[in-house]
Amino acid sequence: MSCVTTIPQKELRNNIGDVLRRAETGEEFTITVSGRPVAQLGPVRARTWVAASHLSDLWELPRDDALSRDLEHFGGALRDPWSE
Repeated sequence: MSCVTTIPQKELRNNIGDVLRRAETGEEFTITVSGRPVAQLGPVRARTWVAASHLSDLWELPRDDALSRDLEHFGGALRDPWSE
């Protein structure tokens, strides 16, 4: 069982570089404001691939009949925001 370090907002602000380095190594933190826990900070979880066979149920879902209407409302064309 791992222990989660609790740190106040002021300590996070004053030592952000050190806290982020520690989080990168796997440490987890609970950030508090006026003694109340408000956020959790920790390492990013690695992406994992999902087998296509696990997604088969998605293909069985009913289509979204509002999609065409929504596309028309927002200009009608899909675009890749990362290709610009």
